[in-house]
Amino acid sequence: MDTLLAFVASLVSLRLAGRLARRRQPAWAAGLLAYAVATAALAWGSAHGWDARAFRVYYLAGGLLTAPLLGAGSLLLTGRRWAAPAALAYAGLAAGVALAMPVHGIFGGTVPTAADHLGTLPRVVAIAGNSLGTLAVVAVALWTIRRRPIRNLLLLGGIGVAAAGSGLAGTNVSVLATCAAVAALLLYGGAADRQTRG
Repeated sequence: MDTLLAFVASLVSLRLAGRLARRRQPAWAAGLLAYAVATAALAWGSAHGWDARAFRVYYLAGGLLTAPLLGAGSLLLTGRRWAAPAALAYAGLAAGVALAMPVHGIFGGTVPTAADHLGTLPRVVAIAGNSLGTLAVVAVALWTIRRRPIRNLLLLGGIGVAAAGSGLAGTNVSVLATCAAVAALLLYGGAADRQTRG
């Protein structure tokens, strides 16, 4: 059941990423695509057991990329064009960190935590990227909440559920996968049909 829930969360995120790509919101689409890859790695780890490969993909997509790409998407929607090259540069850095980072420790049956398997640098990069990305999403949502109250509340709810889900790493896969699917739906509801604001 855990594997199925994680796979469903991945499909939901992938479908919503495709819809946002068609609506010309590439950074938001990339953020949800990264979320889809993270939940696919969650399904992989649940089905076949966690190892360094599954954890590396999970950490890159979920720990390093999702929040910063969503933050760049929010900034782009407010006319901050510098966010696109900044997001590309960060994505390259994140990919390099994920490929180079040594993964150590023995993997068990639960979702691995970064503190148990990674050194300091990958965790610092993830914390910085996630903090700045989440700050951008929340700041833009609060800045425009009067014009889009329902959509921005959905967006803030999605960020909250995603943060709660990431705090559950090391616990039950089905709970984490359910949080991921709900967060993807809320994020999509908040991001769909957003208009660029100057």
